[in-house]
Formats: sequence, structure tokens, C-alpha cells
Amino acid sequence: MSNGWYGFDLDGTIANDSNLGTFSPYIIGPPIKPMVDMIKSFLAEGKTCKIFTARVHLHDPIKKQQMVNRIQDYLEKECGLPRLEVTNIKTTSMKALYDDRAFHVVRNTGVVVRP
Repeated sequence: MSNGWYGFDLDGTIANDSNLGTFSPYIIGPPIKPMVDMIKSFLAEGKTCKIFTARVHLHDPIKKQQMVNRIQDYLEKECGLPRLEVTNIKTTSMKALYDDRAFHVVRNTGVVVRP
């Protein structure tokens, strides 16, 4: 495995959340194939991928583990992915984050890159 890891947001990035209406922590939308394929490609290259989601920002350790299990089950059954690590914590070894809500900022400049 390479040093560092790549984070992938769940809702709106890996899973389509456009038709879910009100958010429910118990429902995960259908997979977004291009992003699932990207993760599969990264894994095939030996890169470490993690799911980065606020869904696991829970103070009760039992409920947190239940949510991790639910997400990992989804990854296996719906996406054909392994049971990747699920986190809501960035570390200094995170190489990149793929997220539908993020803006790219040029490192150490404060300059926001706009599409």
C-alpha cells in the first residue's frame, strides 16, 4: 500500500442523494458508478481509500459502530467494494478528498479554484 489515503464522501459523491427527500441516516441512495469505479481503480493501484462522512459523527460508540457497519454493508452489497474504513476525521496522511461540497483551495495561498 502507498503512504497516505484518499477520502471519499458518501452522500452526493458515492451515493446519489437527489431523490431521497429528507435525510435519513438509515437510507443510502443508489451508487454513483463513475465514483465507485474510481475507488475500484485506486484500490487496484494499491492506494488506500476511506469513506469520509459525517454520518459517523456520533458520540455513542455502539451507534457509531452500527452506522459504520451499515455503510460497509452498502459498499459490499451495492457497490462491489470491500469493507473500507469509515471515518469523519481528517489526518495529515490524507492525500485528497473527493466531496460534492468542497471547494479546491490552492495550498498555502488562500486562493479558491473555481470551475
